[in-house]
Amino acid sequence: MKNVIFISPNFPTNYWQFCRELRNNGLNVLGVGDQPYDDLLPELRASLTEYYKVSSLENYDEVYRAVAFFIHKYGRIDWLESNNEYWLEKDAALRTDFHITSGFQTEDMPRIKYKSKMKKFYRAAGIATARYHLVTDDIKKCRAFIKKVGYPVVVKPDNGVGAAATYKLKSDEDLVAFMASRPAEVPYIMEEFVNAEVNSYDAIIDSEGNPIFETGNVTPMSVMDIVNNNDNSIYYIVKDLPEDTRAAGRATVKSFGVKSRFVHFEFFRLNEDHEGLGKKGQIMALEVNMRPCGGFTPDMINFAYSTNVYKIWADMIAFDRSEKEVGEHQFCAFAGRRDGKNFVLDHEALMAKYAANMRMAQRMPDALSGAMGNQMYVATFPTREEMDAFYVDAVACN
Repeated sequence: MKNVIFISPNFPTNYWQFCRELRNNGLNVLGVGDQPYDDLLPELRASLTEYYKVSSLENYDEVYRAVAFFIHKYGRIDWLESNNEYWLEKDAALRTDFHITSGFQTEDMPRIKYKSKMKKFYRAAGIATARYHLVTDDIKKCRAFIKKVGYPVVVKPDNGVGAAATYKLKSDEDLVAFMASRPAEVPYIMEEFVNAEVNSYDAIIDSEGNPIFETGNVTPMSVMDIVNNNDNSIYYIVKDLPEDTRAAGRATVKSFGVKSRFVHFEFFRLNEDHEGLGKKGQIMALEVNMRPCGGFTPDMINFAYSTNVYKIWADMIAFDRSEKEVGEHQFCAFAGRRDGKNFVLDHEALMAKYAANMRMAQRMPDALSGAMGNQMYVATFPTREEMDAFYVDAVACN
């Protein structure tokens, strides 16, 4: 029987389903988290062989001791995973320290965590990348880069999660303010601004680097703007994955050497011609994420494709394949509303109008609300036109 350690199985709250499917496949599922056992969802408790509580997942020594305890009690660990961007580096450190070879090691982290280092592997896959400058204290070098690409430029942590601490600089005044306020200990990357929408490649990859399951999503609005402007959030799972996104995703898998993982690769689809990057409508690189797309996206994929990606992922670990069927395809739309806005349709009216389409409606955890809003709605639609009408109703304000 395989022993699988799942780090932070309680967050996001839907991740207990990964544990359930592992357990259903006959694996020992060993959880490490910082939430008291009695506070875990009953479904999660039922999915775990054993749970080890630490006072903080940030404390590597504590988590190290938890893994050592499980090894002493259950023997060799075959798999260790969190499926969470925030813990990827700690996951890799634990695998490296305990010689768990089924996932990325510490030496792999730079190319999959640093946005500047990702570019080399995107280019090796034949995918264009935005020009960039690694920010130092020398503002003259920033200005020299901006002279080449023009304003606006985007600045973000070179090793960051999502759109946190990401800004669009539109003028020299913005640049001066950013340079004065940025934390000196955080390496930043500056990139030319690209007018585009985000298109993703979301896939579960087997041990040979081949996709077991593929889909994608589209974010018409900039997540950076959603966070910085306190906007409502929208994105959707595509009904059918475009072939150029599929080709770019598969080439990226090969270039980065991805095996046995659930991945979320982000690409830009250009809204206009961009010199050096491509023509309007073409795909270019943004960044790789070696974990599932955040929040409730796995559930949205299930709704859109009448399937169960939690099971497909667990099948990949247990059997290196999956025979889980994929059914009828639809669009699956996410709408995240901000508190304090005066919406044309209130919650009750929106739920009543789209009762036949609604699949989820609940409050977002505070840790995810910055990018995804406070109140979320997930609904499925057979056509793009019906989905677009839903978005108008979901986020229109008086």
